[in-house]
Amino acid sequence: MERLMQYVWQHRLLVQTDLVTVDGRRLSIIDPGRLNTDAGPDFFNAKVKIGEHLWAGDVEVHVRASDWHRHRHDGDKAYDSVVLHVVDRDDAQICRSNGEVIPQMRMSCSPEFHRRYHELVDRADIDLPCAREIRGLSPLHLADWITSLAYERLYSKVDHIENLMRQYAGDWEQTCYVILARALGFSTNSEPMERLAMSLPLHFLRKHSDSDVAIEALMFGQGGFLEKAFVTDPYMEMLQKEHRFFAHKFSLKPLQPLGWKMARMRPHNFPHRRIALLARLIANDSRLVSRIIKADGLEELRKMFNEPLTGYWATHFTFGPGSERTYECLSRNSVDILLINVAAPLMMAYGIRHGDEALCGRAVELLQEIPAESNSIVTLFLNAGMACKDAFTSQALIHLRRNYCQTRKCLYCRLGHRLLAMKARR
Repeated sequence: MERLMQYVWQHRLLVQTDLVTVDGRRLSIIDPGRLNTDAGPDFFNAKVKIGEHLWAGDVEVHVRASDWHRHRHDGDKAYDSVVLHVVDRDDAQICRSNGEVIPQMRMSCSPEFHRRYHELVDRADIDLPCAREIRGLSPLHLADWITSLAYERLYSKVDHIENLMRQYAGDWEQTCYVILARALGFSTNSEPMERLAMSLPLHFLRKHSDSDVAIEALMFGQGGFLEKAFVTDPYMEMLQKEHRFFAHKFSLKPLQPLGWKMARMRPHNFPHRRIALLARLIANDSRLVSRIIKADGLEELRKMFNEPLTGYWATHFTFGPGSERTYECLSRNSVDILLINVAAPLMMAYGIRHGDEALCGRAVELLQEIPAESNSIVTLFLNAGMACKDAFTSQALIHLRRNYCQTRKCLYCRLGHRLLAMKARR
């Protein structure tokens, strides 16, 4: 309740007509002040006019006026600068440490505001509590929030890249290799894929880039796929032999179980083919960053990440019996997801670090050119009436859902703020 009251005060959402203190003096809010997230009064540097006098100082917010005494503010000189006490229940008079009475006001807010707030924040049984009202919001307001969310998500990915860059002493290619491995896990196996890549540094794999078999043996061996043979497979036996050689030569330590997931998964999505594709991309050319930066448009990037698998993995989903037909490793949608999670963030991060605004713009344009992702989150917002034509928008909706809706941070969402503000003033 107190957090809601702070929000109402901060954003001037209270009914401001005929404001008075509890002792009947007319009150005007000139400046609500700056929210304080540390110890001390809730708002610094506020300005309020009480009667004929203008006061500059701090504001404290409590549900009950008596909370001032309960929190022992009456003997704390840090609260002597409070010029107004905002409360829901006026059940006590409050004073500074020298005994001076502090003006106090009751916060008047629409009952509909309180109802709507609890409906948005407390209804865990509803996926999108604001769904019925989204259609009524201004398209310009929606577009502005979507743009902010899309950049917020993109910059969060840039931050992850920057953290990896620090970890790998500024090595762009090693960083690209790790985020590519994670992206190839497609959420289900993203963690195991990332841990696998981190256990096999790119500079180590580069020494064997002339041999697909050597790289596959290292990756499948470190991933734990060669430890037990449930089938008789000559190709697997060859990889086992190669891995034993490298493990002995370079003192490779086996990883703890990585927790690969394959249950209830279509064979096309098994991690074996994702690892095979990663090995193929590394064997063909380990300078992926420069190729991404220099790529001439969407189709060239798609071709780069959709490297066809040949030989054994062209007809196999896992070790064992294969098929007579060949299969694409990735669908077009899967390739686009790699561009969303690898190419665009890398272009943005590289552009920011090198002051290349044109490259940053290309990263955003790439997201705007890729069709919207198709998943349950996008469908949820589509059903609520929000248009989603490109990946720039679908990324924004994913960020909105995960960082605001699921955590019920409606107070910090511009859509929630808009809806609550409408209720507060009615």
